[in-house]
Amino acid sequence: MAGQDEQLQLVTFRLGDEKYGIDIMDVQEIVRDQEIRAIPNAPLYIAGILNLRGSIIPIINLHERFHFKKVQLSAGEELLSGIIIIKINQMQLGVIIDKVSRVVTIDLKIVQPAPQMITGIGSEYIQGVVREEEGYLIILDISRLFNPRELQQISDISK
Repeated sequence: MAGQDEQLQLVTFRLGDEKYGIDIMDVQEIVRDQEIRAIPNAPLYIAGILNLRGSIIPIINLHERFHFKKVQLSAGEELLSGIIIIKINQMQLGVIIDKVSRVVTIDLKIVQPAPQMITGIGSEYIQGVVREEEGYLIILDISRLFNPRELQQISDISK
């Protein structure tokens, strides 16, 4: 059996037609869809802000960021949609997802390098890819989803 240093725990979710994973250590919590207040003149990919137990958290719409179509969910699947609260550079932000899947443990030996371009997301945002029976699990590198200027802009919005 592989040691813990050779494994990665991921929170997996659907975004558009693809399945993605984020390192569980980067995820603070998953919340159900809540009221998001729009911010005038914010970049298109910033859906707004969310007041979560007194903390103002900027909410990012990855559909807009990467030009994905939002999928139509059944009534049962809508219960699994929500927002993943992550931390990048000591800043909390939320990412809108179509459907949370589950937490999985991946053996690092089966993680393949990202191809140059995969489903609209450039390889610079992808830590690796794992082949599954029904397709691929794309592991996102959240620390590289936004450049420093964008992070500063997101930080300014939440103040």
